[in-house]
Amino acid sequence: MSTYKVGYLIGSLSADSLNRKLANALIRVAPSDLEFVEIEIKDLPLYNSDLDDDYPPAGVALKEAIAAVQALLFVTPEYNRSIPGALKNAIDWASRPWGKNSFNHVPAAVIGASPGAIGTALAQQSLRGVLSYCNARQMTSPEAYIQVTPGLITDDGEITKPDTEKFLTEFMQEFRDHTCRVLTVLPR
Repeated sequence: MSTYKVGYLIGSLSADSLNRKLANALIRVAPSDLEFVEIEIKDLPLYNSDLDDDYPPAGVALKEAIAAVQALLFVTPEYNRSIPGALKNAIDWASRPWGKNSFNHVPAAVIGASPGAIGTALAQQSLRGVLSYCNARQMTSPEAYIQVTPGLITDDGEITKPDTEKFLTEFMQEFRDHTCRVLTVLPR
């Protein structure tokens, strides 16, 4: 059995974000053959194409971190019915300069948490459109719009509701299977 190295990006920059808790929960319930590393986005300057010929160190580090993993998991909140600016900025850095798109053929999954009833449905729709343009190989099902209620996920990632734990476990198994299928055809 192969082990897959998965980079995860959290769309929120907040240290105590719901989506950081969700990421911890996903790691806890993931199959044992997935190894996780967080890909930090907080130190990136705003993307500017004037810097394409002389990428700043934070942009180089981001591209190197993505190159060092085999798959990507995006865990994002919804800001104003779309993805957070920090996450979009990171995607802009990683997909540039022209011809050096770090997302090309990378297996990817999208998930998010919110206290709202529709979870992060609109943010995920927006993110999926951006990732499609970047040619990431997205897992399209199951979709996962997690409504976080008080106490659903503890600070260390324990899921307190059995139905939610079962759903997230199945989501991560499907992500593992999706990663395996994509990498069988398009090895990194």
